[in-house]
Amino acid sequence: MLTNSINSMHKIGQGTALLGVVLPLLLIGILKFTPTEVEALKPIINGTPWLTWLYALFGFEGASYFLGVFEIITATLLVMSVWSARAGIAGGAMGAMTFLVTVSTLLVLPIWEEKEGGFPYVNFLGQFLIKDVALLGISILVATHCFTRLRARS
Repeated sequence: MLTNSINSMHKIGQGTALLGVVLPLLLIGILKFTPTEVEALKPIINGTPWLTWLYALFGFEGASYFLGVFEIITATLLVMSVWSARAGIAGGAMGAMTFLVTVSTLLVLPIWEEKEGGFPYVNFLGQFLIKDVALLGISILVATHCFTRLRARS
């Protein structure tokens, strides 16, 4: 009885974690096709030296659209991970790449609330980005779980 309850809770936790990474990717990915998000990305991309190439290659709108397509595809593959280990490996890897990049922006963007004395008080941008540490971890877990499933079939 206890084992069944633990297994049920584990599945609920897995499903919730998957939903927790899919929803932001999907909803923010869709938002990337709006003028509001194109503008909101400018200080983030311009403020991160390793992302400025996106504007040189795609322009402002194109960079936002590229990121949106990447995020929507990632979300779709993560949903498909429930049925397809290969989709989960790809989605997990793409999610890990996405969140590794967003987490890396914490190193160069102004994320500390200066009115409160700076570190450890995060401002709105810091609050928005810090959650990506957990989403990075979930993406890695999905990829490794799906890789284990795929290997078990071989």
